[in-house]
Order: sequence, then C-alpha cells, then structure tokens
Amino acid sequence: MAGLGETTAALARLRRGRNARPLASGRPGRLKPVEAFGANPGQLQMLLHAPTGLGRQRPLVVVLHGCTQTAEAYADGAGWLTLADRHGFAVLCPQQQSANNANLCFNWFEPGDTHRGQGEAASIRSMVEAALRQLDGDRARVFVTGLSAGGAMASAMLAAYPEVFAGGGIVAGLPYGVAQGMPQAFAAMFQDSLVSSADLGGHVRAASAHQGPWPRVSVWHGEADTTVKPSNANDVIAQWADVHGLSTAPSHSRRAGARVSDAWTRDGAVVLERHMISGLGHGVPVAADGADGAGRPGPFILEAGVSSSGELLTFWGIAEASATKAEDAAETAPAIPITRLREQPERAGADARPDAHETGVGAIINKALRAAGLL
Repeated sequence: MAGLGETTAALARLRRGRNARPLASGRPGRLKPVEAFGANPGQLQMLLHAPTGLGRQRPLVVVLHGCTQTAEAYADGAGWLTLADRHGFAVLCPQQQSANNANLCFNWFEPGDTHRGQGEAASIRSMVEAALRQLDGDRARVFVTGLSAGGAMASAMLAAYPEVFAGGGIVAGLPYGVAQGMPQAFAAMFQDSLVSSADLGGHVRAASAHQGPWPRVSVWHGEADTTVKPSNANDVIAQWADVHGLSTAPSHSRRAGARVSDAWTRDGAVVLERHMISGLGHGVPVAADGADGAGRPGPFILEAGVSSSGELLTFWGIAEASATKAEDAAETAPAIPITRLREQPERAGADARPDAHETGVGAIINKALRAAGLL
C-alpha cells in the first residue's frame, strides 16, 4: 500500500495535470453555452436548456454533475432535459473544467470554492442570476440538485445562498462543511460522522447572514453505495433538521419495494425527506421505461424503477404526483429515527473487502482511489 505522502502527492498530480476522460456525453445540442454570464471566479462553463415556447416566470433547476461526467451526459441521463420539456422549466448546468479538477469533480471540499462570494459557488450564483434575467424566470422557484460531488456542491449552494434556492435535492452527496481539504473529504466519504446535529446545522447558519425561511431538502442514497457512505444521507438530514428546528425523528415513514422514505413536516407541509434504496450502488436512480419514464442508464446513472429527478419535481411543486406515487404513499412503516439508522451494522458486500478494516487517512485515500479506478 502506498504511504500517505505518496498517495497525497498522486492525488495532487491528478488534480493539477492529467485530464480525466469524461464519461460518454449526452445527446449533443440540447444544452446551449452562455459565454458572458457575469463574475466567474471559479472558472466554470455555463450551459442552459430552455424548452421551446417556455413562458415567463417559469422555474429554474440547477443540475450539478458528478466526477468524470459532463454536464450534458448527466442532465440527459438523469432525465432532467426530458422532464424540462415535459413540465416547462429551464435547466442550468454548470460544467466543471479539467484545469480546476482533473477528474471534473466540483471542489466541494475546498473552502475557497464553497464559501459565499468565492470560487465555484460564486460562479454558479452568477449563472443563476444570468439565467433568471435572460429567461425572466421565477425567482421564488429556483432549485438545485446534484450527484456525488455535485450533490455535495448542491449542499454548499443551499448553505451559501439559502435566499436564492427554494429547495434542493442531494443525491449520493454529503452535508455542507464536513471537509476542509482532500483528506477530510475522503474521511467524510468513508467514515461515519461524529459531528452532532447542532454542529452540522451550525455550518449552514455560519455560511450566510440569512435567518430564514430555509430551503426544503430531499435526500436520495443507495444503501449499497461504497463510494459515499450511506450514513451521509442521515447527516444531510440531521444538518437541515437542525436548521429548520425539527426533530431528528421523521414525522412519518413508508416502504415501497426496495425503498424506505421518511418525511419531516411542519404545519402539514413536508420540508425534509429522505429516500434510501436497498441494493442501489453509487449513482442517481432513474426510471427510463413507462409512460412517466425519463433518462438513460449509464455510468453512475442507475435504472432503479424510480426516478429521483421526477420525484424531486413533485417535492418542489413543479409537477403533480402520479397515481403510482399516491398508492406507494399509502404503505406506511414506523418512523425510524436517524440515531437508529446510524447504529445499523454495515451490510456485507463491497465494503467487506480485505482492505475494509484498514485505518488512517492513508487507507481512506487509497480506498477512494480504488473506488475511482485509480488504483
């Protein structure tokens, strides 16, 4: 096994120099580049999809891709472009550049890229403003979602600019503020958090001067994810439950097939929800077939018979719930507090490899390199 210094140096070389080959791009031409969108300290590219005939005061959804992906491939594969045409909203897709991160990951673990007014977060905020002006969009209906590193970056946008976003969707992501550099990022990805709900919520409250109201947040995670530990879903919920002043125990739970869904309500409205899918690995769940189908399975875009993108639209109020979802909601299960979920033993599988018992930052980094196919 490589030593910590050697491993860290290899990661630094990967980030600075060698360009990663992005995964297969989506169908070309659906996302249009916007060259001059304002301040761009994070040096990102802005891509925008506005369906034909899109009217004024329509919603805007910001979609953040994962590592090694292109914005086009993720937006197309996760179904966002099809759903935008179907339901009448615009899609803004920031594209990471290899000069910033050789694996095309958003730098969610770098304070200079996640603090309000700085780096990549500030660039994405500029893109939102440019899109709203160009399309005369509805400022009260701006949402952000992302997968993996994009999900963690969506957490950062919700924390740094809570007044901009009405809601968010974190898919296989992490809470805001848990990493201040690459070693801490890998620790957060592979180890259970010991941070209290109050401290997690404190990261959000310290990110801006905003006092509320706060965005509504939906969290999606596969229980078989060995790249970002599923306990991160509980930590994202714990973070936002604290910010919203809610209990860590959900208001109600339901089970439908392989999925357990928990909801936190205030005054009868759901403000937080968590969806855990048994057997699902690291990726965004999609349902490509059927009348409501959207998306195309591919790397980190996983056919699961359920569309997280479509259900996020329902959660945000952009689309109405289908009859199938209404039937699923009728099957209830006892509410499971976050603390109980954290105490569940790890499932057998990829985490049961011989290296699963390695300890220390070096071992964590090596495990991450293996998961990314770099070792």
